[in-house]
Amino acid sequence: MRREREDAYQAWLWGEVLLLGLLGAALALFLTYPSLRDTFELPQLRLVLDTAVTLAAGIVAVLTGVRFSVEGRKLDFLLSGGFFVAAFSTFAFGIVPSFGGETVGRGEAWAGMCCKLLAAVLIAAAPFMRGRIMRRRRALLWSTSALAIATLTVWISARGLDSLPAMERGEDQPVGVIVVLALQAFLSLVALIGFGLRFRREGEDLDRWLGLGASLALFAELHYVFTPVVSNEYVSQGDFLRVLSYGVLLAGVWRAIRFAEFGRAVAEERARVAREIHDGLAQYLFAISTHVSMLESETPPAGTVASLKRAAAAAQQEARFAILALSSASGTAPFDSALRRYVDILTADGELEVELEIDPGLSLAPDEQIEVFRIIQEGLANVRKHAHARRAEVRIEQDGAQRVVVVRDDGEGFAGGEQGTGQGLKNLRSRAASIGGALALRSTPGRGTALEVTLRA
Repeated sequence: MRREREDAYQAWLWGEVLLLGLLGAALALFLTYPSLRDTFELPQLRLVLDTAVTLAAGIVAVLTGVRFSVEGRKLDFLLSGGFFVAAFSTFAFGIVPSFGGETVGRGEAWAGMCCKLLAAVLIAAAPFMRGRIMRRRRALLWSTSALAIATLTVWISARGLDSLPAMERGEDQPVGVIVVLALQAFLSLVALIGFGLRFRREGEDLDRWLGLGASLALFAELHYVFTPVVSNEYVSQGDFLRVLSYGVLLAGVWRAIRFAEFGRAVAEERARVAREIHDGLAQYLFAISTHVSMLESETPPAGTVASLKRAAAAAQQEARFAILALSSASGTAPFDSALRRYVDILTADGELEVELEIDPGLSLAPDEQIEVFRIIQEGLANVRKHAHARRAEVRIEQDGAQRVVVVRDDGEGFAGGEQGTGQGLKNLRSRAASIGGALALRSTPGRGTALEVTLRA
């Protein structure tokens, strides 16, 4: 594990070196030829870019907030706050003035820069935070309210200051503007270093993407330093880098959410298998221990050895089933191979014949693989225990536009048809619903039972 983490970090590091080299070369070219530093009067394009940044930053804030509400990490808490401020400030001080066809005034311009600086501080501090916050929802609610109030306060204060320096195109910008933009670039560099160190230490995929986004944000801010025009009518090269950096961040956070959901599903499945081992395998081991104690007596009861053999065989089978379930859920064994091995074990004693067909062109998502494996396992277990069937078939196939899983047997069946009851069937319906599927059950006394699960589109 440590070796894989180190290899991933080295790959990311060399990728960062290449990216920084390319961006640095482009910046050097930008500085060498002053004509490249010009800005373009494209108010509609600037509105589109600001809208894209607002949406991307808002989505990242929501996604990191969702992850914080689940895991409570201080990292996600600061990221959610930072991107919330970035989205709010871009909307309030960049987009809103455009609705009336007005240019950004001095107050809005300075308020927007100060809020973006606050957002940069929160994001740069995030990778250096460790630990968790216990009262997550309350912390998220209060922090969101406080950040919104602080942003509005900055705006109102900036609008009330008539002595703020002007920011017009073609004029030398005030030193304060250059200082704020340079501080934002410095904070992007701090964020890049922080997320790089965190990725090396913990190997989390999200840190890799956050570091990449920080690299793009760093050079976007450097471009702003050399073309410091604060307006909603002009577009510069830094604006495109800023949009690109938010796109990278959005992709990284989305991947992190997907991985977190899959990780929770795996953890829940492992916990369930552990309960099954406790309820099944532990009972057989207790029976084995009891029979061994009987053998130690001077006159053991008749049939003790035969009972001991049966209990040991049952315990071995239970252990195999649990191992197969775990290997399928954790992704260490291909789904179809694990399912075929399970069927081989189930039919080894010759009491039930199972025909398994899996459409090679059909794909299952990781969460679907876990639940489909368990649905088939429980369905075939019910066939063995209750149906008194000699033959069963399992099909995983594409039926038109739908993906279906069918477990059918030639057993005794039962009355009730679609409205079959029992805890086992309730569990199967719950499993199907957990992956967005629907379960249908058809059974006729004397003619067997058919279980069909239609998976989500």
